[in-house]
Amino acid sequence: MNARRVQGWVPDFSGYPDLVVMYLGMRVRSLRGLKTALFFGPPIDKAGAARPDGLLHHENRIVYQFFPFHVGMRWYWRDMESLEAWARTEPHRTWWKRFTQDTHGVGIWHETYHMRGGMEAIYTTADTHPGFGGFMPVMTARGTMASRHRRHASSDLSDLPEPSGPERDAA
Repeated sequence: MNARRVQGWVPDFSGYPDLVVMYLGMRVRSLRGLKTALFFGPPIDKAGAARPDGLLHHENRIVYQFFPFHVGMRWYWRDMESLEAWARTEPHRTWWKRFTQDTHGVGIWHETYHMRGGMEAIYTTADTHPGFGGFMPVMTARGTMASRHRRHASSDLSDLPEPSGPERDAA
């Protein structure tokens, strides 16, 4: 039997010093939410395909769970400024405004990972908290998304909240 060696490949991050990876999810909370989740697929695909300035790559229609239905996406941005600029434009601005007025039966969340260090997440109306929220304590969000990114998406961890979970007890 001829054994075949596995060849691994790694990305060259050197050209992306300010890379930001954002995971987003939408979890269905009601029958109305299923309609919402199915409706948003094509507009989200269209938004990514438009390649807004700074969007390097996008992967949509990631299924996290079938019941309750929980889908998401992963978007790669050149830098935080590009991501924030896009969030203030259409169609995102309208999506977010509508969601804050009525969740349409879904809970949404996002997590960001910054090449220069730091991470940030928010969970809105989600019955459970995926990702970081699956093992870290969560607290009430304060301030704007931009202010949270500036505070948490930094390699300087001195201004983060005091530990409140198992890591506090271990210290």
